Amino acid sequence: MKKELAKTYSPKDFEDRLYHEWEEKKYFHAEIDPKKKPYTIVIPPPNITGQLHMGHALDNTLQDILIRYKRMQGYSALWLPGTDHASIATEAKIVNAMKEEGLTKDDVGREGFLERAWEWKKVYGGRIVQQLKKLGSSCDWDRERFTLDEGCSKAVQKVFIDLYNKGLIYHGERIINWCPNCKTSISDIECEYEEQDGFFWHINYPLSDGSGSVEIATTRPETLLGDSAIAVNPDDERYKSIVGKTVKLPSYRQRDFRYCR
Repeated sequence: MKKELAKTYSPKDFEDRLYHEWEEKKYFHAEIDPKKKPYTIVIPPPNITGQLHMGHALDNTLQDILIRYKRMQGYSALWLPGTDHASIATEAKIVNAMKEEGLTKDDVGREGFLERAWEWKKVYGGRIVQQLKKLGSSCDWDRERFTLDEGCSKAVQKVFIDLYNKGLIYHGERIINWCPNCKTSISDIECEYEEQDGFFWHINYPLSDGSGSVEIATTRPETLLGDSAIAVNPDDERYKSIVGKTVKLPSYRQRDFRYCR
């Protein structure tokens, strides 16, 4: 019986069925084999804050190419999949979702919030896994991990304790990104930058002898208290007469310690 080929390719007619068959037959499952050289890729775990984007599609396609190539070369190839809890970013998403219900973290309490967090992971972590499968990603799904799994959490704790005991973790003062809403430090990638119109301030520094003043312009007037000198071009006709004179700091006129040079 003749069958007419479709003029256009329809992914839904083939891809889900084929991928399901690949999973059923464990084509992506890796086993320790002393006769084979191991090759492993640990997937950069996507955050469970939403869904995958084009960057994920590109990155995971490249990883898939590598792992499939190594399988065909005879390696014991493992592509380890997983998702990341994303901590503060995910918390912010859950808090925003709770706002729509008129609730806060204080209203639901710690345990109630954790329940919502795990439910969020179930929904969005599951969505991400399905998206990866739609891409045809040949991950070993029997080994799927989540960064808050008990084993992963204990491993992180052990490493930090070991580093502390070796004196490699210490307290120190640093300039950090601080979120006044979350009341915690956040990474650069979690900051959103925006351009704002600034101001150009003109400030007069009176000469100590009362003969006039020197006007300076700055976008950072708050540094005025730390000023220690004023520099001028000695060959500029406008400033030749004041070279070597002192000026008063506008907010502390009694102190004559600014030099015009």
